[in-house]
Amino acid sequence: MTKFLVLYRSDVPASEQMGNASPEEAAAGMQAWMEWFGKAGEAVVDGGSPVSGDDQTIGGYSVLQAETRDALDGLLVDHPHRQVGTIEVLEFLAAPGM
Repeated sequence: MTKFLVLYRSDVPASEQMGNASPEEAAAGMQAWMEWFGKAGEAVVDGGSPVSGDDQTIGGYSVLQAETRDALDGLLVDHPHRQVGTIEVLEFLAAPGM
C-alpha cells in the first residue's frame, strides 16, 4: 500500500469556517466526514485534523493509503470537503536506506 498526504484547501480558513458554523451545521459537517471515513475504511491511516498556519488556504489534512493513486482518487470523488474547497494529494516517498 502506498501512503498519501491529503491536504484540504479552501479560500476560507478552517478556523473561520468552524467559527461561523451553527451547531447544526457543525454537526451535519462532522456527520458527513464520519460517513466518508466509514466508507473509506482501511484506507484511513490518520483521519487528520483542521490546521492553521502561514498558508491559510490549507485547512486540514489526512493520511490515506491505497494500492494506486487511481484507487485513492476514486475514494476522494465524493469526499465532503469538495463541497467547500479542493483536495491536494501528495505521495509519501520511501526514505533512502529505510
